Amino acid sequence: MRAVVIDAFGEPKDVLTAGEVPTPEPGAGQVRVALILAPIHNHDLATIRGVYGYKPELPAIPGTEAVGRIDALGPGVTGLEVGQRVSVSGIHQAWAEFFLAKAGQVVPLPDAIGDETAAQLMAMPLSALMLLEDLNVTAGDWITINAAGGAVGRLLNMLARRRGVHVLSLVRRADAVHALRAQGAEAVVDTEAEDWRQQAATLTGGAPILRAVDQIGGPAAGDLLDLLAPAGELISFGALSGKPLTINPGPLIFKQAVIKGFWGSKRGEETSRDDMRRLITELVTMAATGALALDLAATYPLDQAAEAVVASETQGRTAKVALRP
Repeated sequence: MRAVVIDAFGEPKDVLTAGEVPTPEPGAGQVRVALILAPIHNHDLATIRGVYGYKPELPAIPGTEAVGRIDALGPGVTGLEVGQRVSVSGIHQAWAEFFLAKAGQVVPLPDAIGDETAAQLMAMPLSALMLLEDLNVTAGDWITINAAGGAVGRLLNMLARRRGVHVLSLVRRADAVHALRAQGAEAVVDTEAEDWRQQAATLTGGAPILRAVDQIGGPAAGDLLDLLAPAGELISFGALSGKPLTINPGPLIFKQAVIKGFWGSKRGEETSRDDMRRLITELVTMAATGALALDLAATYPLDQAAEAVVASETQGRTAKVALRP
């Protein structure tokens, strides 16, 4: 089968190649899935660079989420059928014509959910939903998130609004402000503007911001800490800048703020089966009814994975890039 392979860690555009590898055979409790679409996530690129929390043995096939059709059932698998369209995340080696998954990981999909949404339904939406619940906020509370124009920022906005939670969205381009507002975001600020802090105070009406989600790292984390109310929490979700958090101890101490990390993969492992079923059911229901629609900016064949990752990291992109067979 065709697959995307890395033989060394490094810049994705330099180390991704496509080649022929043996088609995997499902073991006990596994299914083999024929790829339809697989999105390119930031954590996929971090894994390829060798800087993520998970580091595969080389050579490796990247890819952690996909939509596809079950192609074969391993021994002992029940309740699933060959030909079923399924969504799955938290896997490895999805950037291939066929990949394996545990039978309990795949989520059968109704026809009402299109392939573009289905390909992205589990990883980022589920992380955003778990993150929102972990923030422990209620209707009327304010939270803030930077890099808000990305997938998690857009999803957190939408999910929070459904719960009556207000979101101050921070971006770094004027066009991102317009794009988020068009999607229903109520309070969006371009932090490149000189008066962005005053804008934030005006948009929130001076209400306390109880939680802040940092996806950038570096000085941007300190900016969020400045916005936090006393006893607020700063959650590190990503490090798009590649820099460590830059934190002023003054507001950290005198606000008695808490800084902690969030890793969706680990959070998922710690979630009970019943609770995970509840979360996934909510997402599938939203997608099936049209309340959650996830577009793709572009799709590329597996043979053009290097070009696809360049497109994925191009500034100004407002939707994911995905790979197809």
